[in-house]
Amino acid sequence: MALTTIEIVSFGYLHAEPPSATLTLDLRRHFRDPHVDPALRRQTAHDLPVRQAVLATPGIRELIASTALLADAYDAGPTEAPLTIAIGCAGGRHRAATVAMALARRLAKTGATVRLTHRDLDKPVVDR
Repeated sequence: MALTTIEIVSFGYLHAEPPSATLTLDLRRHFRDPHVDPALRRQTAHDLPVRQAVLATPGIRELIASTALLADAYDAGPTEAPLTIAIGCAGGRHRAATVAMALARRLAKTGATVRLTHRDLDKPVVDR
């Protein structure tokens, strides 16, 4: 294994600039935002209804699987180096955090050393 660690960072574009990363996934335009549902707006990826809503979004599971394949491709490289994957959405509380959690679980099952950080998960809801 060429990767020493896979760092996964979820974040919200509305809070600050994206973190520095090898790969950045922007979920804002292509995947529906649970924020629009008043029942989910104040919840986060720590709440099961949010995770269920995000993971039921068409294309999300394929994105997670494809990103895991990208991590494998980096791992196949000849140089040992950490890999940082940043996953962003508008506020960082729903889509990005859920996808980051699912990706971290999936990669950890392969034996990779994974560190998961939620930069903006606990920040206040951004009403836009």
